[in-house]
Amino acid sequence: MTTTTTTTGVAEKEGGVTLEHLRKRMAEFAKERDWDQFHSPRNLLLALVGEVGELSEIFQWKGEVPRGLPDWKDEEKQHLGEELSDVLLYLVRLSDICGIDLGKAALHKLELNAIKYPVMLSKGSSKKYTPINAAENDKGNCGATGISNSDSSKSKSKSKSNSDGV
Repeated sequence: MTTTTTTTGVAEKEGGVTLEHLRKRMAEFAKERDWDQFHSPRNLLLALVGEVGELSEIFQWKGEVPRGLPDWKDEEKQHLGEELSDVLLYLVRLSDICGIDLGKAALHKLELNAIKYPVMLSKGSSKKYTPINAAENDKGNCGATGISNSDSSKSKSKSKSNSDGV
């Protein structure tokens, strides 16, 4: 695997950067600047929320935007990339400070969502998940896992939307 170094000194591996690599670089970055003292879960979460707000401003008033952003200028795409990166970096740092393996947590969440939104009931639909819908759909159908949606969602909020389905 080929490794190149950017102008910022960040090593990039051909084929992508891992969450672990980002986690280590963020930890080094904060340590070099003596910022660990400021990186409490609360402070990182608030910084993350602020960055999500800045990301949202980019799309505000644009209406629906087509995939690939074909009508956007290069400067707009670069700005979007910077704001997306801010969100990702704060999220990686927050997960590290909280002792959460973000990659494993994300894969686990995908598994839970696969149970919650089985293909045969969800394909082509943007309907929100609710335990009531699951109870209607689960009559005699527990899917390949043997776990019904209503069983897997007992601890979930009744108003939880499809927004967590990736």
